[in-house]
Amino acid sequence: MPLHQGPAKSDEHPSSVNPFYGEANPVDGMTEAPPRHRLPDGPLAPSTAYQLVHDELMLDGNSRLNLATFVTTWMEPQADVLLGECRDKNMIDKDEYPRTAELERRCVAMLADLWNAPDPAAAVGCSTTGSSEACMLAGMALKRRWARRNADRYPGARPNLVMGVNVQVCWEKFCNFWEVEARQVPMEGDRFHLDPQAAADLCDENTIGVVGILGSTFDGSYEPIADLCAALDALQARTGLDVPVHVDGASGAMVAPFVDEDLVWDFRLPRVSSINTSGHKYGLVYPGVGWALWRSAAELPEDLVFHVNYLGGDMPTFALNFSRPGAQVVAQYYTFLRLGREGYRAVQRTTREVARGLAERIGAFEDFRLVTRGDELPVFAFTTAPHVTAFDVFDVSRRMRERGWLLPAYTFPPNREDLSVLRVVCRNGFSSDLADLFTEDLTRLLPELRRQPHPLTRDKDAATGFHH
Repeated sequence: MPLHQGPAKSDEHPSSVNPFYGEANPVDGMTEAPPRHRLPDGPLAPSTAYQLVHDELMLDGNSRLNLATFVTTWMEPQADVLLGECRDKNMIDKDEYPRTAELERRCVAMLADLWNAPDPAAAVGCSTTGSSEACMLAGMALKRRWARRNADRYPGARPNLVMGVNVQVCWEKFCNFWEVEARQVPMEGDRFHLDPQAAADLCDENTIGVVGILGSTFDGSYEPIADLCAALDALQARTGLDVPVHVDGASGAMVAPFVDEDLVWDFRLPRVSSINTSGHKYGLVYPGVGWALWRSAAELPEDLVFHVNYLGGDMPTFALNFSRPGAQVVAQYYTFLRLGREGYRAVQRTTREVARGLAERIGAFEDFRLVTRGDELPVFAFTTAPHVTAFDVFDVSRRMRERGWLLPAYTFPPNREDLSVLRVVCRNGFSSDLADLFTEDLTRLLPELRRQPHPLTRDKDAATGFHH
């Protein structure tokens, strides 16, 4: 959660309220709005409170036009009904809500089968509030297993975790919060994610694991998980170091099984110890729900697991959070049941086709150069062509926002800080019709951008709301 400061000054002059917001007498006690930064002295009518909040939220961006987010922005009405029916159920209360707990268990079993666990019945897993919590749990398991293997040296030795510089910020948080050294492989040239051999070279006796990303948020590319495991196999043969791999499949773990079935990245690789995904991304569920799975109980240290009474029996739980709604877990099960493998395949294939088609059209503009083409994740990045000097990607982002499109512009991390790109995330609900509208708006905008004397965005950090 973001940290917020209190108001710079108190609300001494609350704004006026539309008299029509009053329920009966439109002017009775309705001349001023309640204060914004302290509790009102008295209650408001529910319709008035609703209208005040509703009106302020109108200034938010339209989530369907948000090309920055990977998070699901559309579900079926039936899913909305289920979400409403289950929003008051506390996911942690397994005994009070046994059927919700059962649906969570079924989802874990389905994912274990989808990700080719050697014995799906032996795989263990849990739901989380999203991939960030799932990554924290996976990192904790890696660290605890390493600490057990090195009990004679730890806590004196400092553990480290190897990853690409393109990882999502939750991995940096994990290393900070759990006092693990982050060893990051930088980008080089046209390689925008982890290099397997470079990752293996960073490993030593204090490495708790290596994180591979199945779908980098910077450009939508898959990291070569099989090659990474092969490099670590060679490292073990040479040095005896046995380094496990965690696959951060926040997005790709719900794309690759359906449209890249021949890609070997999951539990088919013996070195893959655990996998996470975001149900609220390409799992096609509203935020927030994530999933973390381990190959077997041996990969998840027992002393990290808490046990609660469940129908007179034992229900092991592993979580950082406690109370949270069960609605998203129910919505995930609904979506698994509703779509099945063929339905997911159709959705993900269509989404990728939209991404490829839109990337091809943008690549046809002489003003832009494609960095990726949407042929792995349905995500692509593009930048301005070398000859373009009148505008930059931050100008494009700012001007497209005027038309309602939230199009992120950002600079790549080391060693490619010289590259700034725009990124488009195509999700279920971003149709070919919306892609056409996006292209039309960009086409209308380009003549104005070309007439600029130079790029106009001075503060790049303020140019976009996207900060990876």
